Amino acid sequence: MIPDDLLYSKEHEWLRVEGDIGIIGITDYAQNQLGDIVYVELPAVGAKVEATRPFGTIEAVKAVSDLNSPISGEVIEVNEEVGSDPTVIKSSPYGQGWMIKVRVADNGELNSLIKPDEYRKLVGE
Repeated sequence: MIPDDLLYSKEHEWLRVEGDIGIIGITDYAQNQLGDIVYVELPAVGAKVEATRPFGTIEAVKAVSDLNSPISGEVIEVNEEVGSDPTVIKSSPYGQGWMIKVRVADNGELNSLIKPDEYRKLVGE
């Protein structure tokens, strides 16, 4: 399940661009690899994120992993539902399971992200 309207990072985050806003989450592949997700730590509104740098963590029964931002910018919204019920990431990784919305600082960074067909090859789909 790899939507065609998103961009992807090698670290398995996805990005949906709507104007100058980027919506970020983790891919279905990533959440399957993690197993049962028990906790998510996300930044506060107003925090700055940098492309390829951690913006939070996700804790599963198997491991704790960094969440890396696919783009740079300022966090303008945080999905509180994910914070209070991280299981929504498993049930809807590309919908209700989004994590943060960021005002994109540099559209040029979008060129370094992976297109859907390339991401399918990366994860062997």
